[in-house]
Amino acid sequence: MTQEQDGINQRHQARMQRKKAIIDQHIAAADGKKGLLIVNTGNGKGKSSSAFGMVMRALGHEMQVGIVQFIKGAMSTGEERFLRRFPDEVSFHAMGEGYTWDTQNRERDIEKAGIAWELVRGFLADPAIGLIVLDELNIALKYGYLDLDMVLADLAKRPPMQHVIITGRGAPAALIAAADTVTEMQVVKHAYDAGIGAQAAIEW
Repeated sequence: MTQEQDGINQRHQARMQRKKAIIDQHIAAADGKKGLLIVNTGNGKGKSSSAFGMVMRALGHEMQVGIVQFIKGAMSTGEERFLRRFPDEVSFHAMGEGYTWDTQNRERDIEKAGIAWELVRGFLADPAIGLIVLDELNIALKYGYLDLDMVLADLAKRPPMQHVIITGRGAPAALIAAADTVTEMQVVKHAYDAGIGAQAAIEW
């Protein structure tokens, strides 16, 4: 090792020591525990994918999981096929009939969203369920299929250690304000723009 490389390594170690001290302080200060309301929104890919990644984590910690998909339901997905292998741990419900531009029936979409929300209310009242995923709920809220104030009130009444993840584009401002963690996925580049269509394991 040259003297220059040794100097670089020593400076790097000193920076990392300072950084570790700051991070350790933040970790020590963030010692609260509560059920989180997490919102994944934005036009980029990965909102539902992130939520299902957290489902895997929850199952690894032996949590009970409830999943309700709004809008989706017209076709079988990889996540549904996989998670239905764990009926004792996961309650999976695809409650929609397809994308709004396919269904073209607002009254029917509202009816289906209302039925789905009644199921959600059962999950929100059950402290045995550690994680709930409300996939594409933001779309149902955006189109007015569900009353936002009602949804927020029901979410606020859930058990104190229950986590809820909500996905979909166009999350309403009031939901973002109520959430503990919000991530906005942004498009940098997408294969669809190059003429590559949706594919199994990537989009569904």
